[in-house]
Amino acid sequence: MSEPEENEKTWLQRPLAARPTPGADATTGGEADNNALEMGTKIDEFEVIGLVGVGGFGIVYLAHDNSLGRLVALKEYMPSSLAARIEGLTVAVKSARLAETFAIGLRSFVNEARMLAQFDHPSLVKVYRFWEGNGTAYMVMPFYEGVTLKQCLQKLPGPPTEAWLRGVMDPLLEALEVLHHANCFHRDIAPDNILLLNDGRPVLLDFGAARRVISDRTQALTVILKPGYAPLEQYAEVPHVKQGAWTDLYALAAVVYNAVTGRPPTPSVGRSINDTMVPLAKVAAGRYSASFLAAIDRALAVRPEDRPQSVAEFRALLQADESTVAKPAIRETKEKPAPHEPASPVTASRKPLLAGGVGVLLLVVAGALYLLQPKPAVTPSTALPVIEPAKPSVTPSTAVPPVTTSSAGGTTAVPTEPAGQVVTTDRQEINEKQLVDLLLGKNGATDSAKRAAKAFDPVDMLREIYEQRAVDFRVTVVPEKAKVSIGKDKLRFRVTSLKPGYVYVLMVGTDKQFNLVFPNAIDADNGIAGDGELSLPRPGWAMTASGPVGTNYFVALVSENRRDFSAAGLKKVDPFAEFPRKLAEKIAAESPLGGANPFAGKVICPSGRHCSALYGAALFAIEEVE
Repeated sequence: MSEPEENEKTWLQRPLAARPTPGADATTGGEADNNALEMGTKIDEFEVIGLVGVGGFGIVYLAHDNSLGRLVALKEYMPSSLAARIEGLTVAVKSARLAETFAIGLRSFVNEARMLAQFDHPSLVKVYRFWEGNGTAYMVMPFYEGVTLKQCLQKLPGPPTEAWLRGVMDPLLEALEVLHHANCFHRDIAPDNILLLNDGRPVLLDFGAARRVISDRTQALTVILKPGYAPLEQYAEVPHVKQGAWTDLYALAAVVYNAVTGRPPTPSVGRSINDTMVPLAKVAAGRYSASFLAAIDRALAVRPEDRPQSVAEFRALLQADESTVAKPAIRETKEKPAPHEPASPVTASRKPLLAGGVGVLLLVVAGALYLLQPKPAVTPSTALPVIEPAKPSVTPSTAVPPVTTSSAGGTTAVPTEPAGQVVTTDRQEINEKQLVDLLLGKNGATDSAKRAAKAFDPVDMLREIYEQRAVDFRVTVVPEKAKVSIGKDKLRFRVTSLKPGYVYVLMVGTDKQFNLVFPNAIDADNGIAGDGELSLPRPGWAMTASGPVGTNYFVALVSENRRDFSAAGLKKVDPFAEFPRKLAEKIAAESPLGGANPFAGKVICPSGRHCSALYGAALFAIEEVE
């Protein structure tokens, strides 16, 4: 059984300028190249600008996301042995007898994308979105730059040190623990499926063998196995031998064995008959800690029940006190090369990788956003439009209150910048005193009486919600249009968040109505995946600009947990919900200024449990014009 081609990945292994054009990839050649899309081809909002790699089951392109202004990896399901491109984007099977096999592969491709989209870990490949179309399917992922562990090891003059190996293993174990808790397993861990990014972070790639597993159901799975890395249970579908966490741990231990010895372990099928593999506790004794070697050997046990059954158990073995680990009876007398520390060692897994992961994605945020300044006296070129009182003019069941929406998370744009340009700023989290100074001035009082004395403006509430955000969520909102024509244009925008959670969108319209427009009576599904995006409104409801002329202000809030707005006086108005003006004014006046903004809602925790009230937020505005 041959290994899948290494170039069917989502990373950059050579300078972009040197990337071959479709039809000229030297690593593959043949018919697969002819199926690759030409540069400049557009698939929905994505434009193909390069070819990353062609494999037996798919083609990976470098693409530009024209909506969010970022580079992404676009993977297309294209099994060259089964199908070909017949016209434009359309993919069709080569013959009727291959149709069922093609369809099964297509379902597996979509299921893999759906599975990956639910996870959020810096050492797991992230799927932004996936869909079917043109006779095939696509998934969009971050575009990574780095080298595989296989390539890295080949360049080393000797085996890596234990510290370096642990630095690679620890983040991967954390990622596997996330997978295993959801009853998902990778099943294809190998040196060429582990990418080392430029910052040293390892990322698990190529989940082509990964499938959702029902815990009480026997797996029936056909995979391309990699000799030396696949445990015995992957070679046959035996009802009483299940695959599980121990399957991935075997493969990861085999990766370490290869790194230490320079060769993979003896294939597990052969070991089941006559196990001639020399354990690490013998072959590498004295060069690594005994506990480390013993843990790897234990995970490489032929029988599944003899291995660690979970990441937690394996981690405990790795961290065992050496005094409790039996010393090997035999030591190699032949001199071994000293373990080598690579020039760019991978950092230990316990460091906050999530923040570091942002830097490796080639991300450019695009959209027109407005900087909301609370100061009343501003020059015409930077001042926010004045909100004029106006009667509501929205049809309850068809349009959002006369407004437009758009949000920006952690990024702001000065009004003088041309549409489509964003000036990004990293704003630090502020403390309670700074928040008070910002909203009421350095001499402002913090008690509710002083707040009541200030004229109530719901836009101030949006600003305050934004200022109380947790900045590491990195919430952004990009509106489809910064200006919309009354009676003509619909308001559309995309919300993205680095962390998973629940999306809430509050709006103050040109008529000064204060609404919660999402979730609503029509669309209550407000979950968002980590590093995911949400395009709103979704089918079934719309927001149409209905006047008067002016600017609609919004805040998009992404909360770790669901929130309840009933204490803020929220009243359901089909299909949206409203904060009645007088009641909102009273609630704002009675709320301590130093406390959480009441219009951000209260976090909903399971009975008897404590849960996080943190949220990310982005301000945005959409102007309505004649």
